[in-house]
Amino acid sequence: MAQGPLNAELIAERRAEFPPMSFADKNGLLCFGGDLRPERLLAAYSLGIFPWYDENNPILWWSLTPRCVLLPGAFHLPRRAKRSLRKEPFELTWDKSFAEVIKACAAPRAGEASTWLIEEMQQAYLALHRLGFAHSVEAWRDGQLVGGLYGIGLGRAFFGESMFHRTSEASRAALAGLVALLALRDVVVLDCQQESPHMMAMGATLLSRHAFEAKLRKAGLGPGEIACDFRPWTEDYAWLAESSSWSEKSK
Repeated sequence: MAQGPLNAELIAERRAEFPPMSFADKNGLLCFGGDLRPERLLAAYSLGIFPWYDENNPILWWSLTPRCVLLPGAFHLPRRAKRSLRKEPFELTWDKSFAEVIKACAAPRAGEASTWLIEEMQQAYLALHRLGFAHSVEAWRDGQLVGGLYGIGLGRAFFGESMFHRTSEASRAALAGLVALLALRDVVVLDCQQESPHMMAMGATLLSRHAFEAKLRKAGLGPGEIACDFRPWTEDYAWLAESSSWSEKSK
């Protein structure tokens, strides 16, 4: 999956181009413009900044506060969902169908005419996936892709972007699988970006900007003159249904 080294100097330059996160307005909008090339996207995520816009706007960059996150050990499934998944488990995979997942996440939700995950953004995340930075967890039933999620793995942090489901509880199953895999990788924070009842019901919490940046620093990222960890996640994993855990595949 990895495609050779990125330009570390260019990433550092792109990091320096972003204004301080405290400059964001009350809605979290920090700045606009630029491009979605891998170095700029990785620079943004390493600072806790993410793009979110539609085809009628320039690229908008956001730094929300408070920030919705899942911390190690805090994740839990609602009782009803736990019973359902125990009774009818899904088969989970890691990075098996990233393109299908992002396409499904980009489909307009019920009652919506358009999507924020426009073609330009889809292609940008596909490029990051080929480089080993964007990853997906897929939920399958009877050989059919019925749910999943994707995001950016960087340092010891994972920045969740979107999820979808075609069958009840499929996205929760994918999230539970992701949390298990992140524990295996000793990840210290799963960024959920915006607060939602769905995530808060599963253990998410809200962090102030200061607290979120402290988590990023613990993850080997964050603002300031630090040596950020920009190594891609190139490991492959297999889901072990009997133990609800992952095993790293041998090369």
